[in-house]
Amino acid sequence: MRYLLDTHVFLWKIANSERIPAKVLAETENPDNELFISSVSLWEIAIKTRIGKMDLGGVSTDNLIPLAGEMGISTMSLIPTEAITYVRLRELTHTDPFDRMLIWQAIQRKMVLVSGDPEFSKFKKAGLRLLWK
Repeated sequence: MRYLLDTHVFLWKIANSERIPAKVLAETENPDNELFISSVSLWEIAIKTRIGKMDLGGVSTDNLIPLAGEMGISTMSLIPTEAITYVRLRELTHTDPFDRMLIWQAIQRKMVLVSGDPEFSKFKKAGLRLLWK
């Protein structure tokens, strides 16, 4: 299975957080599964760190990509087609542009999005597949 990690899940995996449900932890540690972090999430982390809305607990943003690689998490770029077709994501209940783009990338790439955000389930009718509890 191919999983796209939401930003908070990626950060929790780096921090070895106990907030990740056992089912999610098992799936994301299964070597048969592929894990990805989007450049959209990395951009979100950089912006929120710069403006003081996010504290990485001493981890430098420069170290996030190498850490992801060490954990078997591949990076995934935003491609122009995804950016321009984002307008097709009609559901308006979630207005965070970073989250909406992750949702759109997961739908377009037929990936399962790993997120604990309860708002994401509203996008299932648009084709989103989720992994959480």
